[in-house]
Amino acid sequence: MKPADRPGVAAGIDVWQWSRMQATIAGLYRHPVKGYTPERLEQAVLTAGACFPCDRLYAVENGPSGFDPAAPAHVSKSRFTVLARMADVARARTAYDEASGVFTATADGLAAFSGDLRGEEGKAGLAAWLTALLGQEATGPLRVIEGPGAHRFMDHPLGHVSIINLASVRDLAAKIGRPVDPLRFRANLYVEGWAPWVENDWVDRELMVGAARTRVYKPIVRCAATQVDPVTAQRDIDVPAALFEHYGHTLCGIYVHVAEGGVVRDGDSVEPRS
Repeated sequence: MKPADRPGVAAGIDVWQWSRMQATIAGLYRHPVKGYTPERLEQAVLTAGACFPCDRLYAVENGPSGFDPAAPAHVSKSRFTVLARMADVARARTAYDEASGVFTATADGLAAFSGDLRGEEGKAGLAAWLTALLGQEATGPLRVIEGPGAHRFMDHPLGHVSIINLASVRDLAAKIGRPVDPLRFRANLYVEGWAPWVENDWVDRELMVGAARTRVYKPIVRCAATQVDPVTAQRDIDVPAALFEHYGHTLCGIYVHVAEGGVVRDGDSVEPRS
């Protein structure tokens, strides 16, 4: 992803401090196929009780995952081709056209792929392309699966919408003495204006995110996926270990649930509700 596409545990806080925790959205992203390229958006419409739109619509099984589309349930990310297991996933540069269902993918050394993921031919074509890309990392066989209805292939079964505090990422970078790309955290929203790490204490608090009302569900526990540089596809920073070393936890970011839907735009405010 081009540089221009990038988004620019604390003690408890009292009500007065909470009311001043105003910030702005510095980037909105979706990940149409679980594990692959984040796609930046200008705006999105959040729906009450639902996940971020067009996010984790598809996943790529690395051998049978046990997912049953007739009775969709959460499946561990370890059953899919994801960065936590395969750094080479980041070699793919992908894009999804929501209107047509066409998914495109490129990578150095491979012919480009383009196919309609709404049909079996497109799914099979992407699985074959990824088999060539991932090589021995993919124990396979690979198979592209789609979440029926409102089901999405989230890392957590209740991780509807994810938010990263950019100040927390910068604080971590300062601690380890090297830049940390926020896109390592594969969030839906990146927020500018909060103090570092204050978000870890916000469980059950309400946030107005643009025109949508949300409630903080929980902080996000980070995994080995964050070790991978999204540009170089190298596993170069042990982010979970660095978090634990410097803060005594492995958290970065929060999940929120949408209580009342609405439009959210790049640059919109993110404000607490008392």
